[in-house]
Amino acid sequence: MGLGCRPGPWRAGWRLQGRARSIQRWDIRHPTETWLLGLRPACRCRLARLLSGPSAAREIQKLCDRVASSTLLDDRRDAVRALKSLSKKYRLEVGIQAMEHLIRVLQTDRSDSEIIGYALDTLYNVISNDLEEEEQEENVPKQVDDLGSQFTEIFIKQQENVTLLLTLVEEFDFHVRWPGVKLLTSLLKQQGPQVQQIILVSPMGVSRLMDLLADSREVIRNDGVLLLQQLTKSNAAIQKIVAFENAFERLLDIITEEGNSDGGIVVEDCLLLLQNLLKNNNSNQNFFKEGSYIQRMKPWFEVGDDNCGWSAQKVTNLHLMLQLVRVLVSPTNPPGATSSCQKAMFHCGLLQQLCTILMATGVPADILTETINTVSEVIRGCQMNQDYFASVNAPSNPPRPAIVVLLMSMVNERQPFVLRCAVLYCFQCFLYKNQKGQGEIVSTLLPSTIDATGNSVSAGQLLCGGLFSTDSLSNWCAAVALAHALQENATLKEQLLRVQLATSIGNPPVSLLQQCTNILSQGDKIDRRGSKVQTRVGLLMLLCTWLSNCSIAVTHFLHNPANVPFLTGQIAENLGEEEQLVQGLCALLLGISIYYNDNSLENYRKEKLKQLIEKRIGRENFIEKLGFISKHELYSRAAQKPQPSFSSPDHMMFDHEFTKLVKELEGVISKAIYKSSEEDKKEEEVKKTLEQHDNIVTHYKKVIREQDQELEELKQRINTLTSQNEQLQATVTQQVSQIQQHKDQYNLLKVQLGKDTQHHNSHSDALQVNGIQVEEVSKLKEELEEWKNKHELLQGQLREKDSLIEKLTSAAVGMGTAEQSSQTSKSGGLEHNNDLQKELEVLRSQVQLQSAEIFKLQMENQKLQLTSTSADAAVADGATAANSPGLEGRLEQEIKDLKSELKALSEEKESLKQHLDSSSSTVAILQDEKSKLQREVAESKKEQDDLLVLLADQDQKLSALKVTLKDLGVPVEDEDDIESGDQGDEDEDGDEEEQD
Repeated sequence: MGLGCRPGPWRAGWRLQGRARSIQRWDIRHPTETWLLGLRPACRCRLARLLSGPSAAREIQKLCDRVASSTLLDDRRDAVRALKSLSKKYRLEVGIQAMEHLIRVLQTDRSDSEIIGYALDTLYNVISNDLEEEEQEENVPKQVDDLGSQFTEIFIKQQENVTLLLTLVEEFDFHVRWPGVKLLTSLLKQQGPQVQQIILVSPMGVSRLMDLLADSREVIRNDGVLLLQQLTKSNAAIQKIVAFENAFERLLDIITEEGNSDGGIVVEDCLLLLQNLLKNNNSNQNFFKEGSYIQRMKPWFEVGDDNCGWSAQKVTNLHLMLQLVRVLVSPTNPPGATSSCQKAMFHCGLLQQLCTILMATGVPADILTETINTVSEVIRGCQMNQDYFASVNAPSNPPRPAIVVLLMSMVNERQPFVLRCAVLYCFQCFLYKNQKGQGEIVSTLLPSTIDATGNSVSAGQLLCGGLFSTDSLSNWCAAVALAHALQENATLKEQLLRVQLATSIGNPPVSLLQQCTNILSQGDKIDRRGSKVQTRVGLLMLLCTWLSNCSIAVTHFLHNPANVPFLTGQIAENLGEEEQLVQGLCALLLGISIYYNDNSLENYRKEKLKQLIEKRIGRENFIEKLGFISKHELYSRAAQKPQPSFSSPDHMMFDHEFTKLVKELEGVISKAIYKSSEEDKKEEEVKKTLEQHDNIVTHYKKVIREQDQELEELKQRINTLTSQNEQLQATVTQQVSQIQQHKDQYNLLKVQLGKDTQHHNSHSDALQVNGIQVEEVSKLKEELEEWKNKHELLQGQLREKDSLIEKLTSAAVGMGTAEQSSQTSKSGGLEHNNDLQKELEVLRSQVQLQSAEIFKLQMENQKLQLTSTSADAAVADGATAANSPGLEGRLEQEIKDLKSELKALSEEKESLKQHLDSSSSTVAILQDEKSKLQREVAESKKEQDDLLVLLADQDQKLSALKVTLKDLGVPVEDEDDIESGDQGDEDEDGDEEEQD
């Protein structure tokens, strides 16, 4: 039966719309006309083939009718199972006719997990492009159009379908959860951004999917990792949610359970997901570092001594692990975040572990290359890591520094190209912002440090050997490496001028600078392996870096009479396209010789060199040749990122740092060529004046920084004194409470003693004492007399301390008032002094309270003495009474009690005396510290006022000079840029000190 009308109970129209086609109407058995309107022509042809074979179409239609109209669940389940079996072979047909019915099954039959599982599997077969058709008709072209993307678009058109799918994924039943995970993964593969947005706005959408990582069934957990991979692609918002749902902890646990780098494909999937979460996401990187997850990466790189026979999966896993480390320390990350990650990697031992792999034997070449790149970025710009890397030695006999071993590989033309590029990048990162490392490299070239015995090879010797070898790639790498050793270091540029080379026996040695220019001028005459242009480009980059911002090096270069004619001859010639790059670099080198010329050579003064350019080349032609550099395609590639990554050695022309130098000098050289001699003289004068003023400003800035440090120290001392004062107050409070307790105990003892006295008075007639008892009573009287004398002595000392405290307090109040009137700008310090005065008043009041307590105790002692006297009198009156053994025992017990009470009172008085002495010494110390602080604050204010006046004068002069420079057309950096640069350096130094 063809495409004409078909018999049936109902008919639906399906219109095919084309660019220049007439509207045709097909009558088919399908109720969802709106879905068919969006199908592509190839899909329609497939449907036409279906209609030409009506048996499969009728079967699918019958199954759809059963799903839609059958009331029995078993019948619907059987129909959905049949559709699943047909969905792989008749993907398009089932998708067109059954998708709506399958979605309705998901909505209405959720109580039956089996039919839900069949429906999800059928939808997955229809939407997924990963499945292959089991059978294909002969002589029928393979389906070209992306059916999965079209069916996905139909499915997600109603957002409720995705929300329903998220709900089904929450089900614990394996037959529901696993097909749901696979279907959602397929939807994300087909229409990722749209599905991501639906999940993002769905309540708890991402959180539901995170539960898959905790599933005890490995199949679901592993597919959940794949689902999250698709979900987190290029969506920072979802990446942050997943990270804060504890994804890092779960993924690292899975990697550990699977055996780290020895694990299987699951480890690879987890690492890919971690890369999605961390790459270009500063928030997640910071969270990863603060969560101490960097420390958990160290076991990944623990390799044994036997590194033979690595499996392909282990190589892949370790490669991804190294890439993950590089994501955290990438040069494109914010500098602060990169620095903190670098320090964390050093402190947890991760850098040491990477260096172990670097020096190990038997490591595969691609892993070794990636390890070198990883170590490079871990040490880049971090002084602590760079110092450690400089101390690493290779396990050889004798041991050699790791840097020397790596440089051997870089200048060895038999090593792989990517490995040599990685070593060069490692050397560049080692020297980046590392003046100490630069000095160590250059020192190996100086005559005083060269090993005369020749037993060891130094880094400088390897660089010179590579610079003058017959391999052009070695020439280029050595030249770039040596240029990095001189980057932004004028002192080393001057020292490198001392390097002398022995060219041949019997000839005098020549300088390194002269040898570079000789090779440059004879480049075409020397037989080299590789591109000759590459060697000349490398040498020109080295010379440009060496001469920039170093007038002494420019003078040495111009002192050779052959250099300037060679440069002008190269620039003036009309060469081919390959030589244009050399012409541009020669123009840059000649421009540097003019711009940084100090006019010390009469024949090569700035004005004469400009006249030479005007006559031999022409200014416009010179500027045009200079522009060849920045217009070159390879220049643009090198300017994108620091790592040298080239597809082939022939493309290795420019270095990233050199592109920055070209960008900086191209404009100023162009302006310098057009300036007259008078303008040059004025510019030189202004430069000298600016340098002087800059030195003065730098000096004052240094002084201000020192004063700021002193102020910080004073503030810290004030904080220390404040804390000490708080501790003393706490001690006083504690002692006051102890005094109150002793007072209460004393009152109880007094009451008990009063009762005992009344009892003795009532029985005085029957009391009889012997000679020993009278003697003990007399001793008690003598002890009481001694305590009375001690009390009087303590009262005198207390009065002296009170008078001393009053004098100190009055002096402190007077000094505080004078400071408040004279130093209004230091209000913060005076307020603190007033607080100290208040605290002194509080201490004084507490001392007075203690003295009052002592006075009360003295009064109580006097009462006790009177009581003892009356008791003594009672003893004397009753001496004639009859002797009673019972009363005598009681009296002895009472005398013992009185002795213990007096002993307790004496201990309390001693403690009070000690506390009074400590309080007095504390007051004296605080008063001395206060006086010192007041004097230091006054001196600091006076010095700052003087500095502010001087800085104001200097600012006025600088402003006038900058206006003059701007009128002359000289570019002048704004003060804000300079200050921001200084502040950035200070912040970075502060971070390093704080980490240490």
